[in-house]
Amino acid sequence: MDPARPMRPRTAGETVTVALVVPLQGPAGLFGPSCELSAHLAAEELNTTGGILGREVRLIVMDGGGPPERVAAEVGALVSLGAVDAVVGWHISAVRRTLAPVIAGRVPYVYTAQYEGGERTPGVFLTGEADTEQLLPAMRLLSEATGVRRWCTVGNDYVWPRITARAARRYARALGGRIHDEIFVPLGTEDFGPVLRRIARSEADAVLMLLVGEDAVRFSRAFAAYGLHQRCQRLSTHLDENMLLAAGAEATEGLWAAAGFFETLATRESLDFNRRYAHRFGAEAPVVGSLGESCFEGLRLLAALAERAGTLDVRSMRRVTDSGAEVAYEGPRGLLRLQGNQLRQPLYLARADVFDFHVVAQL
Repeated sequence: MDPARPMRPRTAGETVTVALVVPLQGPAGLFGPSCELSAHLAAEELNTTGGILGREVRLIVMDGGGPPERVAAEVGALVSLGAVDAVVGWHISAVRRTLAPVIAGRVPYVYTAQYEGGERTPGVFLTGEADTEQLLPAMRLLSEATGVRRWCTVGNDYVWPRITARAARRYARALGGRIHDEIFVPLGTEDFGPVLRRIARSEADAVLMLLVGEDAVRFSRAFAAYGLHQRCQRLSTHLDENMLLAAGAEATEGLWAAAGFFETLATRESLDFNRRYAHRFGAEAPVVGSLGESCFEGLRLLAALAERAGTLDVRSMRRVTDSGAEVAYEGPRGLLRLQGNQLRQPLYLARADVFDFHVVAQL
């Protein structure tokens, strides 16, 4: 944090220590740096206005890209030691489902990833987009824009893609189409040849891509090399500008994304956030898309919850949200409000335009 920036007086030596759990390895490690930088920007900006409850925000960065049991054990140990006051971060749903029961009701846990929906563990608050809410309108708009009806789902083999794929079956039928095939591969898959042959045999004209980070990059490269980009559209709810850059220009043709934030989103709030991010970290900093920016939202929601409850005690926060009292803040995604344990936000459909996204509609 910049010591030259003015702060409101706070109790000397007191901090709010947050475990920032973000991917530093594995397929999702591709956008881990943008998660870190976005969270650090949020902490610095909070600290210029008094931190959280008058206490300076301090981040402990932890690797959320390892095996779920190991991540849960490491974070749980810090919570048991009283070393952290809250947990915030982007990590896959397999990690969340393992970690949440370990720390449930002990510290607030703000999960920032887009996910499959339905999380009800006490003390878990969610800033990410729920696929059960954004996927149907995204599939509808893509069908209307391109005429696609024959879908194939390709996802990593864990809870988020599996549950989202089940919802996609219903949505495709509701739109007069059908899921012709579903293919699930392990995290870290490098050879997508068998997958591409199945897509070709299915005669799909659209692929729902539920792959994480580098897996999505490798799939997109192979997809284009196989020539499927000439006949198939692709739609993903897990896609950011870092992944476009990694995939290369040819691999982004016919690629669509649904999310609550894009770097090219031309709202006052998003443009101002991009300006502050660039000013703080420079022109060479990792591109900040929806995945990385979500960690900024996570810190801001934690601060809003604490201010509304008057404490970082997770039981008091739950009483506030259970009572229906308003918890809201204004950030890069606009003025957002918590409904239950889920942040409500505008959602958008965008088309990849080489290395950027062209936002075509609000869902």
